[in-house]
Amino acid sequence: MTIFDVDIDALTGGSADLRQYRGNVVLVVNVASKCGLTPQYAGLQELHRAYAARGLVVLGVPCNQFAGQEPGSAADIDQFCQVNYGVTFPLTEKVEVNGPGRHPLYRELVGAGGDIQWNFEKFLVGPDGTVEARFDPGTQPDDERLVSAIEKLLPR
Repeated sequence: MTIFDVDIDALTGGSADLRQYRGNVVLVVNVASKCGLTPQYAGLQELHRAYAARGLVVLGVPCNQFAGQEPGSAADIDQFCQVNYGVTFPLTEKVEVNGPGRHPLYRELVGAGGDIQWNFEKFLVGPDGTVEARFDPGTQPDDERLVSAIEKLLPR
């Protein structure tokens, strides 16, 4: 099983259908609208703009488990992302990433690797669904280590 086999809904309703991303490089990020790291949305959107044509999918996964920093409804989150950051990459429903209610997507991502530290932790998933790298929340989307890891997985 890989992330591509996990059922999760899209933020705006219906299935997010992760199977459609099989064969792509996916950057999964737990996001929040009221966090000191929220400005990373701009960099994530830039990664999406720069690399989507080569096969990168940025997948935002809202989570309210860290100091209640994603309290809004799906409509609130969607509007916030559109108005403030022009987000065009896909967003899923709001989920739990730690604890007994951890969503199956995060069970696949974390494996034996330990809990999510905070908002904006990043998982880089290869085209076959293998987790290739994990980046801490403070890693900015334009960090050379992250960009280099993405470029290594994308076709030339």
